[in-house]
Amino acid sequence: MSILPDEQLLDAYSEAVIHAVELVSPAVINIEARRRTESHASGAHTGSGFCFTPDGYVLTNSHVVHGADSINVTLTDGRRLRADLIGDDPDTDLAIIRIAANDLFAAILGDSQQIRVGQLAIAIGSPLGYQSSVTAGIVSALGRSLRAQSGGLIDNVIQTDAALNPGNSGGPLVNSRGEVIGVNTATIVPAQGLCFAIAVNTAKLVAGQLITQGRVVRAFIGMAAQNVPLSARVARFHKLDKRSGVLAASVTPGGPADRAGIREGDVLVGFANSPVGGIDDLQRLLTGERIGQPNPVTVLRGSEKLSFEVVPESRRPHPA
Repeated sequence: MSILPDEQLLDAYSEAVIHAVELVSPAVINIEARRRTESHASGAHTGSGFCFTPDGYVLTNSHVVHGADSINVTLTDGRRLRADLIGDDPDTDLAIIRIAANDLFAAILGDSQQIRVGQLAIAIGSPLGYQSSVTAGIVSALGRSLRAQSGGLIDNVIQTDAALNPGNSGGPLVNSRGEVIGVNTATIVPAQGLCFAIAVNTAKLVAGQLITQGRVVRAFIGMAAQNVPLSARVARFHKLDKRSGVLAASVTPGGPADRAGIREGDVLVGFANSPVGGIDDLQRLLTGERIGQPNPVTVLRGSEKLSFEVVPESRRPHPA
């Protein structure tokens, strides 16, 4: 196999970044949210967001717009428009706002289940008010958990070293094809190269409920989750449809999973008679209709496959 010279590799890298930015940046907006303070002064909080429908629906972070009295956005063409808050979900730090405009440029939402550690990751936003700023790096890790401002854990978070700064919050994290793979949300201060984004598959689920209901109703089973692969031998032995599952990284004492008998270290592979290959599968199944209803759960514990019955509760602000 021939190896490209360094300058050709750098050219290819640059072209990939340029192509992705040209595809997505017209959809990225600057957000200014104003909140009335106790002194009756109006404090402004800035962040980023991106249109994902031509009729003005915008994804951003909950902490950018939560509690705002007014929201104004600036588009890449210079237009300054008012936006309305459709709904926000502090448990995932996601929100939907809507701009009163049509025929807007919409970013393409990708599939975060296809992300691989080491792949190119590009962040676009308005750090410190500098609109349409671009940074690039790689996906450093997958399946991280991040503490939301509500106190709960956000599961399936993407870790990247694409530099983020105040104002990047709510902007898109994109792949080399210009598809959104995450919503940028946080950095670890004072660490360098530790930045996080909410996986786009989580954002799709939340956005759908926020648009139709204005809020997210979810069931709570009381475990912090992490995607884990399963060996072909284990999947074949237990006749599983998927080669991955959901690790119970921790179990909330007294919560539904704990009461059912699920332990830390168990790997959940089935819920409500449906196969579960990852956190996205589990989130899709943990709908409001499950609350208070017994649901069969299948887990792997060591070499055993065990069945339990879990009665989910209404989501509350600590690990899900």
